[in-house]
Amino acid sequence: MIWYEEEVLRVEKVLSNLEYLPETVFYGSSTFTLWETLYTDFQEFKPINLGFGGSTLGACAWFFDRIFTPVTAVKSILIYAGDNDLGDGRQPEEVCLFYRQLICSIREKFGNIPCTFISIKPSLQRWPIIEQIKSANSLIKKETESDPFQRYIDIFPLTLNEEGYPKRSFFEEDGLHLSKEGYAAWKEEIKKILAR
Repeated sequence: MIWYEEEVLRVEKVLSNLEYLPETVFYGSSTFTLWETLYTDFQEFKPINLGFGGSTLGACAWFFDRIFTPVTAVKSILIYAGDNDLGDGRQPEEVCLFYRQLICSIREKFGNIPCTFISIKPSLQRWPIIEQIKSANSLIKKETESDPFQRYIDIFPLTLNEEGYPKRSFFEEDGLHLSKEGYAAWKEEIKKILAR
């Protein structure tokens, strides 16, 4: 986990420079880290972006206690991670176990606050492992359905085109990270859930 140290230090710096008490935490991988308009897109929910680049669900669980130590009270947590685990060769069952571990840590610290998992996106770069992505999403969705304080946002339908492949316009040139258009679509879908 040592390769995440620089990014985790950056997140800790974000926490030390807070100008308001955050209510909604965005926690996960670079899909959150690179969301340049996140603070304005979700301004009414008093967000804080604690994503760190390249993170896996395993890393999110590993660093939870350290990163969240200064966070005393939040109203909800949104989670996006998992595709890096699968890209590194982890199996869907392992990804689900990491998710369970993360939820247990959240419950221990914050109790039954709403936790929302955003489904692992179908990207152009990771299309060769799309079946593993679908499987991991299915396992995690079942986890969320067993807990009234967990929610699941399925971003699959809006990320795919009519032929069933990822929309090219939703991604940067690398075919992995979201473009401005992709983030705009995600924003609307996430806001529907947060507003409930």
